[in-house]
Amino acid sequence: MTTRALPWTPPNTEDVEALPVGKWWDAVRTAPIVGQRALKALGDKTGAVIQDKHGPLYWLVAVGSATSWHLRQVRVFARLTDEITYLGIPPVSWTEGPSTHWRVPVSADHYLTDAFKLWGALAEADRAEYGRAPEGRQLCYRCQLPTDEPIPVEVEDGRSDVGKVTYACPPHAPLYSKRWPRSLTSAAAAEHEGRRPR
Repeated sequence: MTTRALPWTPPNTEDVEALPVGKWWDAVRTAPIVGQRALKALGDKTGAVIQDKHGPLYWLVAVGSATSWHLRQVRVFARLTDEITYLGIPPVSWTEGPSTHWRVPVSADHYLTDAFKLWGALAEADRAEYGRAPEGRQLCYRCQLPTDEPIPVEVEDGRSDVGKVTYACPPHAPLYSKRWPRSLTSAAAAEHEGRRPR
């Protein structure tokens, strides 16, 4: 039995090391609530995954394979023409939290995640956690600026099938509160930021 050599392995250092994105891989960052669901959906089809100390998950994908993605609470880190982006890579031995660690360690079986499969898992997780994405931009209830990533924070029941929906941009979603209990969607938004729903 032969062991496959990986084109890249994490540094064997004593602390997190900043490495350039776009050299060996690009990275896809997800909000914790979306990332956890996508990780479960991918199962053994996932590649290596880093979880930082604040909760977001980072998948490593082939360079250039995810540059046109547009999903709520998902960011693609790729090399840009005029600047270099760095990702904090934990030592290979860091496989448990609470600090930044390898949620799925790099190995011959878990290296890069297939971008098409990852997109499918993240799109499904996005719909499950935040509901169907509205058409076009929506105004954030707090800053009153249009957002391309509207998160529903309140759905008021109406007499028709569609009630009034209040949206927030990602930074303001966890700050939404009303005098009445949160809806399921606003509870998901609160959990996204690690807060308990009211």
